Amino acid sequence: MSDLTEIKAAARRAAFARRKAAFDLKIPGAAGHLSEVLAGYRGVPLSGFLPIRTEIDPLPAMAEAAAHGPVGVPVIQGQGLPLKFSRWQPDCALRDGPFGAAVPEVDDFFEPEILIVPLVAFDAQGGRLGYGGGFYDRTLELLRGKRATLAIGFAFDAQEAAELPLEDTDQPLDMVVTESRVVQF
Repeated sequence: MSDLTEIKAAARRAAFARRKAAFDLKIPGAAGHLSEVLAGYRGVPLSGFLPIRTEIDPLPAMAEAAAHGPVGVPVIQGQGLPLKFSRWQPDCALRDGPFGAAVPEVDDFFEPEILIVPLVAFDAQGGRLGYGGGFYDRTLELLRGKRATLAIGFAFDAQEAAELPLEDTDQPLDMVVTESRVVQF
């Protein structure tokens, strides 16, 4: 195991603990600022995520956005591959996907221009520490190679870290939205 791998593992453990503490507070209206941001992009194809474990819940904002344009969720295609995004609607039929995240029962793939990105930790420069699979980094690199693609990290304030162990392949966030603020980079 390399030093960077160990440093990232330690950063993830600390961030997971902070995220769980914030999740346990059950903050009402946590997606309010995300809804406000997305209101400025009505009709633009976007992807959110179906929250697992202690992730902050973007579903209220995604449901509002789905009334105005296509909203999808990520579908893992395999290790080392970019994500695909399948169209989602509130209360649509779901099936079990990889890593415990549900996905739409019927795949209806499209390419979003805005990605609401789950994360373990973020920093004040737009750095993101994910789960370690590189799925969002590969996907953002691919999509940004085709067109302008906005990456919005959605997290609890408590997930902010002073410093993150990042690599050259890590794709930066354009903004982070938390339960209390919107930070643009």
